[in-house]
Amino acid sequence: MEQPMEIKVIKINNVRIAKINSNEILIEDGQSALDLLATVSYETDCDRIIIDKSAIAEDFFDLSTKLAGEVLQKCINFHFKVAIIGDFSVYKSNSLKDFIYECNKGKDIFFLPDENQAVEKLSIVRR
Repeated sequence: MEQPMEIKVIKINNVRIAKINSNEILIEDGQSALDLLATVSYETDCDRIIIDKSAIAEDFFDLSTKLAGEVLQKCINFHFKVAIIGDFSVYKSNSLKDFIYECNKGKDIFFLPDENQAVEKLSIVRR
């Protein structure tokens, strides 16, 4: 049976980043996000995560569902830095574009096109 999730640890600049690979949706509500954070923390001792947008329910990208806010609040509360990677140009919502823009200006949550940029952002050491 195929594993639903694989976690690879990337070490750079004395920082450990968990890259999550999955063929399934891992985050579909607040509880599944918490479960993922707990699993990553327990299995890898990482507090920085890279996850592909394909592993996140589409509702996340519809801000009216409030799923993005709920999930990202959990990440912040538990001191995780998260990079969601993928092509976000497929979304036409201006509010989502603004949300992504604002997140990318911060230091905890990033929406980036690929793993290399995600590693670069998350490997900067700052709390």
